[in-house]
Amino acid sequence: MIEKKQAAKISVVILNWNGRKLLEQFLPSVLAHSTNEECRVVVADNGSTDDSVDFVRARFPEAVLIELDKNYGFAEGYNKALQQVDSEYALLLNSDVETTPDWLQPLVSFMDRNPEVAAVQPKILSYKQKDHFEYAGAAGGFIDRFGYPFCRGRILEAVEEDTGQYDTPIPVFWATGACLLIRKSDFTLHGGLDGTFFAHMEEIDLCWRLNARGRIIMCFPSSVVYHVGGASLGKDNPKKMYLNFRNNLLMLYKNVPANSYTFTFAARYFFDFLAFMHLLLKGNVRSAMAVVKAYRDFLTSRKNYKRARAENLSKTTVQEIPTRHNRSILLQFYSGKKTYQSIFGEDQPEAGKR
Repeated sequence: MIEKKQAAKISVVILNWNGRKLLEQFLPSVLAHSTNEECRVVVADNGSTDDSVDFVRARFPEAVLIELDKNYGFAEGYNKALQQVDSEYALLLNSDVETTPDWLQPLVSFMDRNPEVAAVQPKILSYKQKDHFEYAGAAGGFIDRFGYPFCRGRILEAVEEDTGQYDTPIPVFWATGACLLIRKSDFTLHGGLDGTFFAHMEEIDLCWRLNARGRIIMCFPSSVVYHVGGASLGKDNPKKMYLNFRNNLLMLYKNVPANSYTFTFAARYFFDFLAFMHLLLKGNVRSAMAVVKAYRDFLTSRKNYKRARAENLSKTTVQEIPTRHNRSILLQFYSGKKTYQSIFGEDQPEAGKR
């Protein structure tokens, strides 16, 4: 259980699983740049079997420690951790993120001034190549009509150099779970993260629900952090591929209205079949079979989501989400448009209406 300390306005919550080395490397910067009378740093340990808990307790006594009894995954781990957090704002922060001296206050001040905003992310740059955006988040996330995520600064595998081209705050479809500041009230009221996802796509699913219920998601790029990325599972790991495909299909089933779901799913099946064939022809058999397994498990578990789908769609107040891109990002990418600017032009807060 969480140690009883005076309530803070902001809780920076780092979910850890066997990440002692990452905590040793990155927790000092988070504590140095975040700890004040309004903010506390929380390490929520997800049933680690290494010496993470003892290490934090001995080396960083100023951090609040939550000990979960087992590894609940990213989604449910954060759900359980945030049940023990009583602050106005919760900031979900990956353990492989390097913060900067003025990273937090601009986000909080922006949220204070804009009560209609449920969540915000900073600009996410690569820790390994600091003049480039980081794959998982960049300068804000979007999604196309068939459920494929992309970012301002990253379209599919094409990651852009940061030259200040995306320094304007804009509404986005999703904010990355690597560094996500959210109102605790919004997180709780709208159901938190879907624990059955375990990991991957869960923050996009949450942001979809928030958007559909009239709340706003933002990227505020004057705040900057550096993310290692892929610290738990590499980009081409078959388990990660399985979770991404399965969870994306579940997310579509939960959130796409009935009048467009059949067409959306048929198009996704076609595009995913092409992805499967591409992996197979490259000799990446394990990843190809991960796609097959994802579809099998999605079709098997879909019946268990009928109630969640009906309940979720009954709460929808925004039928056409402005930040949802109504074209195929895959077709645009392979026709030569490989940057956000080439697709949408200059920064446009309502670019998703195109």
